[in-house]
Amino acid sequence: MKIRRKWLRDMASIVFTIYYLIAAEQADEKVRKVRGLLTVDHLRVSWHKSTTPYLSFFTRAMRPKLTRYPPRAIRIPRPASSSYKDPINAWLYFDGPLSALKNHTKVVLDVPGGGFVAMNPRHHEDKLLGWAARLELPVLSLDYRKAPEYPYPYALNECFDVYQTLIASQGRCIGLSGATVPRIIVTGDSAGGNIATGMILSILENNDNPRHTDQETLPPPEGLILIYPNLDMNIGNWMSDEQMALIQDRRTRKRNKNILRRKSEDYYKLTPDTPHPSDDEDKTLSPTVAPRDSSIITADDKSLPPLKPPTDAELDLIAHPNLANQSTTLASSKPKLLKTRLAMSSMISYFNDRILTPEMMRAMIILYVGPHARPDFSTDYLLSPLLAPESLLSKFPKTCFLTGERDPLVDDTVIFAGRLRQAKHNLFVQRKELGLLKSKDTFNEKEHVEVTLIPGISHGFLQFVSVFPEGWNHIFRCARWMDEIFEQREGRANTSENMNERMVGDPYHQRHHRRISTESSCDEDHPLEMSTMSTARTHDGVSHEHQNEEVNYFTHKRRPGPQRAMRSGRGKITKGGENGHQRKNSMVSLASEEDLLGRRMKGLAGGLMGMSHEGTDTP
Repeated sequence: MKIRRKWLRDMASIVFTIYYLIAAEQADEKVRKVRGLLTVDHLRVSWHKSTTPYLSFFTRAMRPKLTRYPPRAIRIPRPASSSYKDPINAWLYFDGPLSALKNHTKVVLDVPGGGFVAMNPRHHEDKLLGWAARLELPVLSLDYRKAPEYPYPYALNECFDVYQTLIASQGRCIGLSGATVPRIIVTGDSAGGNIATGMILSILENNDNPRHTDQETLPPPEGLILIYPNLDMNIGNWMSDEQMALIQDRRTRKRNKNILRRKSEDYYKLTPDTPHPSDDEDKTLSPTVAPRDSSIITADDKSLPPLKPPTDAELDLIAHPNLANQSTTLASSKPKLLKTRLAMSSMISYFNDRILTPEMMRAMIILYVGPHARPDFSTDYLLSPLLAPESLLSKFPKTCFLTGERDPLVDDTVIFAGRLRQAKHNLFVQRKELGLLKSKDTFNEKEHVEVTLIPGISHGFLQFVSVFPEGWNHIFRCARWMDEIFEQREGRANTSENMNERMVGDPYHQRHHRRISTESSCDEDHPLEMSTMSTARTHDGVSHEHQNEEVNYFTHKRRPGPQRAMRSGRGKITKGGENGHQRKNSMVSLASEEDLLGRRMKGLAGGLMGMSHEGTDTP
């Protein structure tokens, strides 16, 4: 039934909404009919209800007073290198006058969700106002153009252009002073999480292979917050072995236990008489653990008779393994356990979800891709970030995930978080093997990835905080994540700046680089380092230090020296006191493999060839 007058249409929408909340059976039947013939108008009408004058009035009345200033609509120009010229619409959430923006150097860049086809920042005001109030920072939310009018990759290019303009203008495009490059944290929910992740992949990819020869590299954002993101456009029915291995990883098994239980129930609810496996059986089914062979006798089997010496035939089998492979034994004829169980994807497991169904996902993907494009869903990682190569994932900023356990997209969260964790760990191991990290350093997962799964919650729960008050806790949880990321990076930057000032202002450090070092670091179990201690020769021939502090250039941390130190011999520093001959390592780690190899070769050959650090021969 079509109603022409808008006010009457809005009132009818409210009345029917209340009716279907009460009449659940009629509501299910109506939803089934609508979803059978989904159109873009159906999606937009249902998702834009929160901004109708009547519902928005009740929403504002139930929302706590968070900010004194309303959101402001702004337009951001395109960078000069962009293929497009029209500006990009956005909304700025900032609790203060526009003149106060000049005092800020931090920005939260939000990419709101809406199935790629609907919704704008005004439909996400609960979280945006909450972040602006809690962080006291400008929150820039993009009103990117939607499909099907602007199919993929138009929205992705818009977000990339906004980020490039923010960096190039040093924040002047939104009112910042422009004195420094702004520090940015990117957020995205649902479809916005897909675009936000694709934008970071585009930034990293562009830094490796610039689109234009004169284009400068873009610094990646300091952090990424993903809220129930959609990261895989290739909707599948079954989980692969690699995906299950990421979910079953021993470090995340406890957190993912409800997801694993759900995947097991998909089978056992069809066969209730089949006994369920125990946790111990789950461990034996891991691909990295082989089942125990009944023919092997261990030392714990004390009840068994002692082993007899091997016969000549057994010795021949040991000497010629091919004979053992060709022989058929009773043990080899036994059925072997499967390495992984058959597991459905979460999109199929939660097929009857009322918020996000496979029909809706199919419609959104078709509309987003458009009628003319035919992307490769198995390789296009800008469309499906879940497929991103490890070389790009290892460069990702710290990423935090917030998703409900009953969300049809929960697999996207746990798999992508597992891939990020795996890429960061592999990079850590590589740097450790190259000597860029100390042998005692350990991998800290929380420095790179944090995942929070909310039990019993489905998709889009931050859209309903007026009827789901617990959602405010999750909004402020994201704000705490942003605070922690900013503080962590700010602490590193301040330490590095102080260290550089000390290096420039201290005449000791200005002449320290002229010293010739021939000592190799091959005998150390930590990276090649340079001494930062300076000595002055006195009349009694004893060398005393000029500095009583120790600076580490790799970690950017200062450690005050407890006592005065003396240099006794080449490259050795001894401390006064009761441990007068204890060696003290006061070194500087090098930040790359080239520096590492160069310093080692220069240390070994520099003294023999009589070369100074300036490259001139010594007399």
